[in-house]
Amino acid sequence: MVNAETSRTIVGIVGNVISFFLFLSPLPTFVKIGKARSVQSFKPDPYVATVLNCAMWVFYGLPFVHPDSLLVVTINGVGFLIEITYVTIFFIFSNWAMRKKITIALMVELVFFLIVVFITMTFLHSTKARSMLIGILCIIFNVLMYASPLTVMRRVISTKSVKYMPFFLSLANFSNGLIWFSYAFIKFDPYVLVPNGLGALSGLIQLILYATYYRTTKWDDDEKPPEIQLPRANLAGQA
Repeated sequence: MVNAETSRTIVGIVGNVISFFLFLSPLPTFVKIGKARSVQSFKPDPYVATVLNCAMWVFYGLPFVHPDSLLVVTINGVGFLIEITYVTIFFIFSNWAMRKKITIALMVELVFFLIVVFITMTFLHSTKARSMLIGILCIIFNVLMYASPLTVMRRVISTKSVKYMPFFLSLANFSNGLIWFSYAFIKFDPYVLVPNGLGALSGLIQLILYATYYRTTKWDDDEKPPEIQLPRANLAGQA
C-alpha cells in the first residue's frame, strides 16, 4: 500500500506538471508581442504581480521556513523564471513610460520581499512562526489574484456568452487548484490548502458557467474581447 508521504509526492509531481503548463499558457500573447514588436494593448500587471507571488512561495517552501515542501519550491522557482522572462519581453517592447512603471513595480516588490525575509529570519526563530507569517502573506496574494476572474465571470453572466472565457484554461485552473488542495490535505498545510481550495472553487464556477451559457454563445460575434486574464497558476505552485 502506498503511504501518505509517497502519495503526497506523487500528487505534488502531478501538480508541478499542471502548474508548469499553466505558467506557459500566456505564450501565444508573447508570440503576438514578438511578431508585432509592440506590447499593443496588453498589460504587464499580472506578470509583474506573479513574480512576487512565486518568490514568496519559493521562500515559504525553503527548509528553514516550511520543511518538506521541495515540490512547492521547484514549481514556483520555475514559475519565477518564466514570469521574469515575460516581464523582460514586456520591458523590451514597451515605451519608456511603461518601462518606468515596470521598473518601479519590480523595485517595490524587491524591497518588500527583502523586508519580509529580514523580519522572518531575524525575529522569528521557529519554522512554525516563519510558516505562519509567510503562509498568511501567500494566502493574501493568492486571494487577490483570484479576484481577477470575477470580472470575466460577471461578463459571462451579463452577456450569456463564454466566448472569451477559454474552456481549457478554466479546466486547467480547476485541476491545478484541486491537485494542490489534495497535496496540502494529505499532510495538512493550511497555507497551501486555503488558496488552492479557493482556486478549485473559482475554476469549478467557471466550468459551471461554461456549461450554462455554452448554447447561448454567439461564436461568430466579432465583438472585441475584454482585456482580462484569468490567473495562470495560482500556486503553491499559484499552487
